Amino acid sequence: MSVDIAQLQAWIGRQETLHDTVTEAPLRALTATLDRTDAPIGAHQPLPPLWHWLYFLPVARQSEIGEDGHPKRGGFLPPVPLPRRMWAGSQLTFHAPIHAGQALARQSTIADVRLKEGRTGPLVFVKVDHALSADGQLAISERHDIVYRDMPAPDEAAPAPTPAPSGAQWERQIVPDDVLLFRYSALTFNGHRIHYDRQYVTQVEGYPGLIVHGPLLATLLMDLLRRELPNAQVASFQFRAVKPVFDIAPFYLCGRQDGNTVHLWVRSPEGHLNMDATATLA
Repeated sequence: MSVDIAQLQAWIGRQETLHDTVTEAPLRALTATLDRTDAPIGAHQPLPPLWHWLYFLPVARQSEIGEDGHPKRGGFLPPVPLPRRMWAGSQLTFHAPIHAGQALARQSTIADVRLKEGRTGPLVFVKVDHALSADGQLAISERHDIVYRDMPAPDEAAPAPTPAPSGAQWERQIVPDDVLLFRYSALTFNGHRIHYDRQYVTQVEGYPGLIVHGPLLATLLMDLLRRELPNAQVASFQFRAVKPVFDIAPFYLCGRQDGNTVHLWVRSPEGHLNMDATATLA
């Protein structure tokens, strides 16, 4: 499939500003989804890191949804013609806490669009910068990395897996299922069919099972840090998706602290690395 990168790069610099309010119902729902036993976050209490992803949800009209369940290409994001889209990673800086009840504003900017030739064909990388303010004060700076690629050929070999690190101080097993993935899709209003439509994900996209959301994995890693270091204040966080996680086997949340740095990762039962992350403590 040909990609007109000059046309797509015309989107660089495009901006949009959205507004939202930190309501409590999604906070109660995510507390339950993460199987936490502590009380849900109430009025004027601070949100844990990454829980701002419960807000500024995509609300495209039903007629604007594509075959894969995502909004059709175009609009704020460039209309990349490649069919597979993945949230490949993010880098976040936490400037100030966000509290339940606050008014939020998010200014988003298309920072970069690049075309590369990968082992399996063209790859388009889109970088989006978000500046999130709460009651007028900058709270979070985030860079969001999106990767687009073509469908794999039927005989295409899977890339060699990356071994996961050893020496974890903390480890927690997660057994994913349809309900967990559905609840997170509902919480984030994510219609992407790879997370809940088994027939679509296996027969159209060619995956062996439902895909666990990248941001859900990142949220679970941050939740592991909260369970092990409940009083820690996170100053920055970055994660990189390495290999998809499917709902056909358990996976493991792992972590290791070294001073003010916490290395976090997701490991498969076979010892492969699925996600790599780093949190810096204040």
